[in-house]
Amino acid sequence: MKTLVIVTLALLGSCSISASEDDQALIRQGEYLSRAGDCVACHTAKDGKPFAGGLPMETPIGTIYSTNITPDKTGVGDYSFEDFDKAVRHGVAKSGSTLYPAMPYPSYARVTDTDMQALYAYFMKGVAPVAQVNKDSDIPWPLSMRWPLAGWRWMFAPNVGASQPAVGEDAVVGRGAYLVEGLGHCGACHTPRALTMQEKALSAGESSDFLSGSAPLEGWIAKSLRGDHKDGLGSWSEEQLVQFLKTGRSDRSAVFGGMSDVVVHSMQYMSDADLSAIARYLKSLPANDPTDQPHAYDQQVAQALWNGDDSKPGASVYIDNCAACHRTDGHGYTRVFPALAGNPVLQSDDPTSLIHIVLKGGTLPATHSAPSTFTMPAFAWRLSDKEVAEVVNFIRTSWGNRASKVNANDVEKLRKDDVSDSSVIEAGSVAVHN
Repeated sequence: MKTLVIVTLALLGSCSISASEDDQALIRQGEYLSRAGDCVACHTAKDGKPFAGGLPMETPIGTIYSTNITPDKTGVGDYSFEDFDKAVRHGVAKSGSTLYPAMPYPSYARVTDTDMQALYAYFMKGVAPVAQVNKDSDIPWPLSMRWPLAGWRWMFAPNVGASQPAVGEDAVVGRGAYLVEGLGHCGACHTPRALTMQEKALSAGESSDFLSGSAPLEGWIAKSLRGDHKDGLGSWSEEQLVQFLKTGRSDRSAVFGGMSDVVVHSMQYMSDADLSAIARYLKSLPANDPTDQPHAYDQQVAQALWNGDDSKPGASVYIDNCAACHRTDGHGYTRVFPALAGNPVLQSDDPTSLIHIVLKGGTLPATHSAPSTFTMPAFAWRLSDKEVAEVVNFIRTSWGNRASKVNANDVEKLRKDDVSDSSVIEAGSVAVHN
């Protein structure tokens, strides 16, 4: 009898340990998935506690503050799994009201049940609780009313359910699609929106608008991720994409703007296999312009500058302020100062990002794989609107770059927007990325 009791207790102990190990594995998986979804970037205010909310997010209708998603009673501490799932995948708060689509629940609708269980385990058991009451959104009436959002959700949010891979689809591409279209919610920034504020497409199968680039938001353009050479990823290899996502830099590029947070908080923590899947999926997206051709380097400007000829408008400004880092040939320095020649960001139809970074400057953030930090100074204090326009035009039309010109009025408008932004004195990003 004594032997039976001992054996029984030993078996119970073994089951308890196994259950605990399973719980920890689920929590670790949830943490990884939260990284893939970049949850901490939006739900953490500057100098705030992780996931405690309070980060202001500028939208066309006003400012929305992210919510506390820690397991405190002021956060999601009293959420059941069903409550959590309704908020994340359905866009419905525990109170029953519809969430603003700043929460990318249209993308999260395709997250699997298994991954949702892991995320719930992590936020309930792997995140430190923080007592912080949510801030009300700063949106004027009547736009602040919640009931119209239910109609918006009914019209534009997809049905919840993980999409199935197409017959014969490469498994790696399928994994990339799941991460990009779902947890990564890349389309929330990189896909244009309609007047009614929904993304024009939520997947590659819906429309060529998907990941074709966005309108300016907070001074930045989320570039096209499609296969165009001029302003997309046509000139990138899978290896360059993986390197960029992991380190924030590649042989010819450097991260800037909101993408800096994505790399720092999310992408650098993802596995090489998942980063490769994302890269392969993005490289599978065709170009929107079938006549688009790869960049052809033109050395005419480089030779002129080498010979001391700075007669081209903007050339002297470039020599005085930019050439030391980006070189007179526009090739920059590998993984330090990005190339300007053939840079798709510089050749976008909308020059907002380039003007913005000339005015504000920025810092290339450190990552685990690339711990160095490099800073580009702001030039708003030094250059006039006319000088900024000239140097921007010089960059956009030199070394084989082919983009439309800007004028001093374009610069003046962005400068005023920057001055009204309290972050104008801070360095927010570096140079330009491909």
